Amino acid sequence: MGLITIIVIAIGLAMDAFAVSIVSGAAYKRLHTKHALRIAVFFGGFQAIMPLIGSLAGLSVKQHIADYDHWVAFGLLAAVGGKMIYESFKIKPAQANRSPANIPVLLVLSVATSIDAFAVGITLSLITASIAVAVTIIGLVTFVLSYLGVFIGKKFGHFFENKIEALGGIVLIAIGLKILLEHLYS
Repeated sequence: MGLITIIVIAIGLAMDAFAVSIVSGAAYKRLHTKHALRIAVFFGGFQAIMPLIGSLAGLSVKQHIADYDHWVAFGLLAAVGGKMIYESFKIKPAQANRSPANIPVLLVLSVATSIDAFAVGITLSLITASIAVAVTIIGLVTFVLSYLGVFIGKKFGHFFENKIEALGGIVLIAIGLKILLEHLYS
């Protein structure tokens, strides 16, 4: 798997963290750099840890599914992407006490936005030998996009949130299709 593909996967995965960062930025009355850094560290960290855990799980089954790993990779990426697209159209009720300044809330948001990365980690274990590079890129891309998202949210509010999550889903489905087609026609 090439560096460009890993970067595109990282961007796709970071879209829900980016969308939540935008909402978080809109929630702050007085936004400071430390708020954006805290959100970026949590989201970037969890987005790096979850695919690492997923890749370890994938390595344990890799030898058993080697003949159809491209179908598994496509299925996982399509499922994650489809879920992101579906959730981008759901109406999400506003909940009290979901302030991103609250560390327990930030932990829950970090886990919630990185669960998809676990499934992608399984996929990465099937299609790349460089898990360390992939999870580092995923974490860094998520960190940067989350950091920027907080400030974008402060300025523009909820305007972009659902569109960004749907775009991330489309990107992941496209990468899954690319993996499948490359394996079938190479």
